[in-house]
Amino acid sequence: MFANGQTVVQLMEQLAPKQYAVEGDKIGLQVGTLNKEIRKVLVALDVAEEVVDEAVREGANLIIAHHAVIYRPLAKIDTGTPAGRLYERLIKHDIAVYIAHTNLDVTEGGINDWMADMLGLTGRDALEEVHTDKLYKLVVFVPEDHHERVLEALFHAGAGQIGNYSKCSFNLNGTGTFLPGENTKPYLGEAGQLERAAEVRIETIVPGQLQRKVVQAMLKAHPYEEVAYDLYQLDLKGRTFGLGRVGKLPEPVTLQQLAEQVKQVFEVPALRVVGDLAAQVRKVAVLGGSGARYTRHAIFAGADVLVTGDIDYHTAHDALAAGLSIIDPGHNIEKLMKPRVADYLKQELAGRKSSTEVIASAVNTEPFRFM
Repeated sequence: MFANGQTVVQLMEQLAPKQYAVEGDKIGLQVGTLNKEIRKVLVALDVAEEVVDEAVREGANLIIAHHAVIYRPLAKIDTGTPAGRLYERLIKHDIAVYIAHTNLDVTEGGINDWMADMLGLTGRDALEEVHTDKLYKLVVFVPEDHHERVLEALFHAGAGQIGNYSKCSFNLNGTGTFLPGENTKPYLGEAGQLERAAEVRIETIVPGQLQRKVVQAMLKAHPYEEVAYDLYQLDLKGRTFGLGRVGKLPEPVTLQQLAEQVKQVFEVPALRVVGDLAAQVRKVAVLGGSGARYTRHAIFAGADVLVTGDIDYHTAHDALAAGLSIIDPGHNIEKLMKPRVADYLKQELAGRKSSTEVIASAVNTEPFRFM
């Protein structure tokens, strides 16, 4: 059985919640509809003409990409232009396009964490905070014999995390009363008779991004037909999420050695380096995509070197003067998202016994050629 488009996108948004995106970023559904069965998903970095050809060839009817196919409002769709032909081909072949951009950069276990993993960085912080998660208090009343079952379901879904402490809750025994009406099938008692039940009041913390998941897990584990629960927002800050990462290498290396490592792990034929190749570096900032405006953030974080793409001439001079080294392997290194997002979706869909296939695009969308 094929997954519905909305289901696939919900899984994608579990990985990269939309609220993590930078304000004004072009994310979400950009072409087509999600109200259909998805036979095959193609995960791509860019929605270029060759990628659309690949989707048609592979029979994919959903492309999940990192870079937007529509950047600004359209005044018209002229099919005589390259962009117009692209949109026309997508629509003719009923291929939807969904974008996860800065939300995939910001999220934990997203592009910037993958970059940091590939360089072995530890003790990471974000370069720039983008989103602070809202916190909610969930209160639910559970019969005593289902207390542990519901509690574990809540924790398994992600509730109960306070800082570095997990499975946090408060549990209070008491008596609940209810009168089952006609046409009810109560777990305890009988229709038409007032029931007094030994229950446990569970209180726990729920991050905003997990609110729906936690409530669904709680309702599934709870034995009652009608579950009594409260969910309200707290005036407390939750976890913060941001763009870029800064951390430390396992041991100091020279800038040249780090540049060679970047070339190897990100599979680039060449890169640009700003700074003394013999200088020792250990604290490293990474940011996928264009990182020119984040040099000040890297300096403020105490980084020895920033690994990012699209550094311009004047930014390079300013960084050099400020003592910040830069390694620029290009914007296209974000291609690392293709196999990782594809593997994530495969695993999630397989767990739901879906027949929907997921493949990573094999098309190289690097526009530059190195000589």
